Amino acid sequence: MNQGSDHSVGPRPQVAIVGGGPAGLIAADLLSGKCEVHLYEQGRMVGRKFLVAGDGGLNITNRASGEDLFAQFTPRNFMQPLLEAFGPAELRAWLGGMGVETFVGSSGRVFPVRGIKPAEVLAAIRHRLDERGVNIHHGHTFVGFDEQALPIVEHANGRTTVKAEAVLFALGGASWPKTGSTGAWREHFEAIGVRTVPFTASNCGLEVDLPVNVRPHEGKALKNIMVSSGDRSVRGEATITGHGLEGNAIYPVVPAIREALVSGGPAYLTIDLKPDLSFEQMEFRLRDAAWKERLAALKLDRQAVALYKAFTPLERSLDGRWLAYDIKNLRIPVRALRPVAEAISTVGGISLDEVGPDLALLKHPRFFVAGEMLDTDAPTGGYLLQAAFSMGSRVAMAMLNKLTGRDRD
Repeated sequence: MNQGSDHSVGPRPQVAIVGGGPAGLIAADLLSGKCEVHLYEQGRMVGRKFLVAGDGGLNITNRASGEDLFAQFTPRNFMQPLLEAFGPAELRAWLGGMGVETFVGSSGRVFPVRGIKPAEVLAAIRHRLDERGVNIHHGHTFVGFDEQALPIVEHANGRTTVKAEAVLFALGGASWPKTGSTGAWREHFEAIGVRTVPFTASNCGLEVDLPVNVRPHEGKALKNIMVSSGDRSVRGEATITGHGLEGNAIYPVVPAIREALVSGGPAYLTIDLKPDLSFEQMEFRLRDAAWKERLAALKLDRQAVALYKAFTPLERSLDGRWLAYDIKNLRIPVRALRPVAEAISTVGGISLDEVGPDLALLKHPRFFVAGEMLDTDAPTGGYLLQAAFSMGSRVAMAMLNKLTGRDRD
């Protein structure tokens, strides 16, 4: 492409997609049958963040449905219609149509069947786009808007103004910056009158002042625990780190911790170290145990014992009468969230007040936004990718309706 060059509009409507992540990829596929699609990606390949998400196993979505599904997303009233239109079943069917079969794991998480690697899933999607004639322009970085509020992309030969009948921006948030998601695009949207919200970390570790006795257990997991904060309780495991705690039992309660920290009040985690035992069952086990064997009677591992001792006042632990209660209600103060650059995902980005139900910008109706650009939140467990794919699907349908006039029917 030469500086200032433009693709002429052919018999089919021309649409542009800026960003080659999950939202952009599915939108490109769904639009390709009826539109001339140009996808602009700043890197040398699409889907880099998709591959990062696949480290350790590509958790594509979750088998949750109905209330169990909708409750995972914030704000629910914004996300629920998108999930109803394109939820986990539809996503699995879309992947199945490309030969990517999936299965439900014991936790309800959905993965490609064993033997299919994340890179192979991405290759299948890319092959579909190639077959359908999607034009992918690598090395094209979004750098802002011109005087007419048209998007500009920078590439090896200079800069190009993107002219299309509709444009989807799927530029990502600010997590995993090594994949290109820096969130630098916020200033460009502010320049055309679109309000954005500063990015903050989500699905991240928590900073906890760990006493000396816990430090030797850094890297060890607290397995099968229940973590609570606010009105959210999650079973899973947490890992003791050099800065505090992280893990799949921690990430879902981050929104409650973040809200408490922003309000200026104290932020706490409450951990049940033995969620499979009732208070009465624990009292029964402790009844005949010798004083020095009381913790052993509850079968707590060493890292759990260390955490209990670290956050229970000495006088209280010596008293003994509160042991069962404290094991099931261990209160841990949280000092801060880990930095955005370490987070699995972010909240912030385009304010939801700036978009309509079709994810078009109210001030620029030909521009659509999707994915982590939007100020939404969800926990890990397949929900983050599901949100991106649901948004991309919604935008594709909305674009087609707008371009064909069906949105005026």
